[in-house]
Amino acid sequence: MTERRAGAPPPAEAEHPDLSCPQPAAVFGRLFDAHAAALHRYLARRVGATAADDLVSETFLVALQRRHSYDPARAAVRSWLYGIATNLLRGHLRAEVRGYQATARAAGADRSQEDGHDGRVAARVDAETATRGLAAALAGLAPGDRDVLLLTSWAGLDSTEVAHALDIPVGTVRSRLHRVRRGLRAQTTNPSEEDTR
Repeated sequence: MTERRAGAPPPAEAEHPDLSCPQPAAVFGRLFDAHAAALHRYLARRVGATAADDLVSETFLVALQRRHSYDPARAAVRSWLYGIATNLLRGHLRAEVRGYQATARAAGADRSQEDGHDGRVAARVDAETATRGLAAALAGLAPGDRDVLLLTSWAGLDSTEVAHALDIPVGTVRSRLHRVRRGLRAQTTNPSEEDTR
């Protein structure tokens, strides 16, 4: 049996804390310590480190302001925080899509200055083709589909946590994830008709 540190909340309280207390500073301090780094990694992969800094701060500010709306019986606090962060991300959606489109264009640009070694060039071309295809495919996804995919792949949330974060049924998460992965696989592994002609 493992001992709990003095002053540390029990596991159930840590995952489902009471946020409606009159002095929430200590609770939110623990929440920030436990979740800010992972939230930042997830957000930085989607919108860059600078925007992620702002979004993490904004996520915790919104969480503090809306703490009375959190129901610990309904979902773990992690899912609730990712839901807030994802809603804030939607405000940055246009910039995110433009970033994917720019990555797709940049990966396809002519690299006349590259090293002439055949193996390195071939590997670089293969990587650029894959990057361009994946970036274009991500840019083309519907926002809800992109959120499900990236919350699962980049944030490491399971289907139940994604469902709580996005306030949609678990079955919807699973079907979207299956459909998106199948579509991305087809787009990024099969040559296009133009390439086979």
